[in-house]
Amino acid sequence: MLTFLGSVVCVLVLVASSSFALNIAPGKPRWPNRDRIHLPLQRAAQPTEGAEGVGDVLDSTYNVQVQLGNTGFPLILDTGSADLWVLADSCVENCATPQIPLYQRGSFRPTGIDVNLQYGDSSTGTFADGPIGQDTAGLAQLTVPNQYFVAVNKTNTNIPMAGSGGILGLGFPLASVIWSRLFQTSFPQTKQALPLPRALSTSSADNNPIRVFPNLSFIRSSADNLTVRTAVNADGPTVEDAIATFSTNGPLIPRLIASGTLAAPLVAITLQRDIVDIGGNVGMLSIGAFPRSVDQSKLTWAPVRRYSAAEGGLAAPVAAPDEVYPLTWEVPVDDVYFDGQKLPRSNLSSPNVTLSALVDTGNSLIRGPRDVVNTIIGMLGGTTYDCSQPHSLAFQINGTLFAVDPRDFGAPTAGNSTARCSPSLAIADPPGSTFLYSWNLGDPFLKSVLVSLYYGNLTYPSSDPPRMGFLSTVPADAGARLQSIVAAASSAKIALPATSDSAATGAPTPAGTDSVGVPQASEISMSLPSGSTPPSSAAPKYYPWTHLSFFAFWIVHLGLWCEVYI
Repeated sequence: MLTFLGSVVCVLVLVASSSFALNIAPGKPRWPNRDRIHLPLQRAAQPTEGAEGVGDVLDSTYNVQVQLGNTGFPLILDTGSADLWVLADSCVENCATPQIPLYQRGSFRPTGIDVNLQYGDSSTGTFADGPIGQDTAGLAQLTVPNQYFVAVNKTNTNIPMAGSGGILGLGFPLASVIWSRLFQTSFPQTKQALPLPRALSTSSADNNPIRVFPNLSFIRSSADNLTVRTAVNADGPTVEDAIATFSTNGPLIPRLIASGTLAAPLVAITLQRDIVDIGGNVGMLSIGAFPRSVDQSKLTWAPVRRYSAAEGGLAAPVAAPDEVYPLTWEVPVDDVYFDGQKLPRSNLSSPNVTLSALVDTGNSLIRGPRDVVNTIIGMLGGTTYDCSQPHSLAFQINGTLFAVDPRDFGAPTAGNSTARCSPSLAIADPPGSTFLYSWNLGDPFLKSVLVSLYYGNLTYPSSDPPRMGFLSTVPADAGARLQSIVAAASSAKIALPATSDSAATGAPTPAGTDSVGVPQASEISMSLPSGSTPPSSAAPKYYPWTHLSFFAFWIVHLGLWCEVYI
């Protein structure tokens, strides 16, 4: 009977989740201290250095302000994808919201090419449709002319409810659907190569875009050493043709890098915490350099996985027969630990696939192999745990452990309760069929680090390989802070704090920096005596159980229960 009732609940969760789907040891690089742009997840004020406010909805989406033509809007900052799209004034389905402006097409230059961007999985089936076109893009008052993007006129995503007008992908050109469609169209004799779908997700409540593996089979190997590719398109475009278009048809950040404008081919990201214990890092996107206060010598660097032609990546050009190209922000992982114990490797993937993780700002959860996630649930004693009990989920990257702050490991199972929490975990697709990563490290992980995306040389990456830098920002007393805030909320008989921040005006003022120089946000104290109530003049609190995104968040967590027990 329990199984039957549980199955009914999971079916309801499945239906609800579809409506809520948002469908997001190399040497340290050296660079001069010039031309840096700091963009704290909203608009920066100066061409070389600037800062402005943060957009964050319940730590589930982080937004950055982008200008297209004469319209500016917050777009989801997504390291897990590579495309730029916005809701346009031609949008006829699921796009109206008074808070988010629509792109005005007066300056839009259409290419005549339409594209269908697929998100979700077999359960959610979300999409965003529209024409590809060009307009002038602005990021921190840095102008990028003739930027390609999709002016979406039809979608069934709920991105507007998340306080966003679209998505800004920070991925590599080869992962861009827009780049691929433009490139294929420029060679009319080439058969259209659709992106290869991921293996169907095993999650019954997937709230993040599925990461579509690019189909590069239409690009001919110039060296003629891959007979499969040559047979498919003997007269088609070559690798040299493909990489020559990165600077003109590529995603926004890679085009900035290709232009030579930036001091270094990198961005650095920190995300703030707006639930449980408000504060932590200042939400900031830095372009071209690190924030000045950061101690760069403390970063741990790891190489980005590059996909060979045999693994579905781009073939090598004639001039560099050993060249291998990156597809996404994926790094090797040594091991994973929970509460100090090393977790076993998953049995669901081939032992020939090395352990790796996608670092994904567009993902509000941490996703891992089903059997390993089940091991964690077993160690917790179930799908919920005592909110006052700190837990440590840590990923060892290039010899250094990077722990998820215990304040970000989970969230209360009910809006008015501090007793039980649910872990911010979900099931990931097993690697091997397309992408090779086993873990997807989303926002709970990223709130605990400063992460740098070093693009390197986009056309010949062996000359300056892509890599990622990590700097932990978890304080030594994070567990004690969690216990303190849970005790204070429980004593005052109030919920743990949560807030959502819309775009602010003016530059953010950090409360200070941590021990490694990462700018810190102001904290909201919960130190209330027993029986007291918060003053009405206190910093505005956001009661999440009154917001649609809160229900979407807990649909996902209920989906985890379905995964484990049904």
